[in-house]
Amino acid sequence: MDKFDKQILSILRVDARRTVSEIARDVSLSRSAVTARIRKLEQDKVILGYHADIAEAESDIGVTAYLALKFDTSACSQHCEAYAADIYTIDGVKWCHAISGETDMMLYVDVPNMARLNKIREHIQAYPELKQVITHTVLTEFFNTSK
Repeated sequence: MDKFDKQILSILRVDARRTVSEIARDVSLSRSAVTARIRKLEQDKVILGYHADIAEAESDIGVTAYLALKFDTSACSQHCEAYAADIYTIDGVKWCHAISGETDMMLYVDVPNMARLNKIREHIQAYPELKQVITHTVLTEFFNTSK
């Protein structure tokens, strides 16, 4: 691979839709020479293919998570209903349970994107007696019989 091949590859990396004429002009070679070089790079498996980089619409991703809320000692027993009433108004929170163990409340969140999940976390983290929020993001849903 010589300097011309490297220049051609560099151009194609940036924009694989560039015409052979444009590439030929940029590397100072004839169209036929550039065509032959590209064909050779393809045959030698240096160029494996051409593709489009498509921006994934953030709103189309969908994020599901569980938020485990831990409050200061006895805060939840005194204020859980008030917190639950506020949480009920948050778009994207599907359910909220008071649970036993180290965690006081567990939330199930289903939102279109990470930005929305972060907004929910910010809202909840503003609760004065909240000690900790642990976010468990769902990576794979094997089954869900409630849908």
